Amino acid sequence: MSTARAAKLGVTPLGTVVHFGMPTSHPRHAITETEDIADALGVARRAWPDLADKPGALLRRLILEGRNAIVHSDADAVLASRQAVSETGGALTGVFGVDYLKTLREDWPE
Repeated sequence: MSTARAAKLGVTPLGTVVHFGMPTSHPRHAITETEDIADALGVARRAWPDLADKPGALLRRLILEGRNAIVHSDADAVLASRQAVSETGGALTGVFGVDYLKTLREDWPE
């Protein structure tokens, strides 16, 4: 196959990837071990030494732990927002008179 044709198809000569004999029908993902990925794997090896010699398992664990951290972070943000609304709700009760909006709207051009 020519280099030009291979460049159009990508890294696989067939243009598609078929996983013969793979024990899964789920999509697979490839990741290049850049410096930051290598650093993350090093941190993961120290955190989970039982997975130290299994980079695929380390990546899976990192992904799942990252997902959990994001879910908890989002939940914490929602909780903080609800607490702020609860703590400040009604703080301005009585500050604006009964006719405040009517008076304000009288100044608006129609």
